[in-house]
Amino acid sequence: MEKKINDFIVFCIEVFKEETKLTGKEVYELFEKYGVLKYLHDGYDMLHTQGDGWLMNDIKEFLKIRGYLVS
Repeated sequence: MEKKINDFIVFCIEVFKEETKLTGKEVYELFEKYGVLKYLHDGYDMLHTQGDGWLMNDIKEFLKIRGYLVS
């Protein structure tokens, strides 16, 4: 199960990277700093069933609530 969760997190990093034009390292560090990695890990059961657009909006909202200005 842990491999599926890790694959899902990598997928989210890649999609977010493409949307924001950040590097993979920048997205990973951003996700780590603001707790997105834990959120994706802990919420895998529900989150992995959602579409790309919904996931990106959810992650952006999560970041916004924590004080990160998403462009």
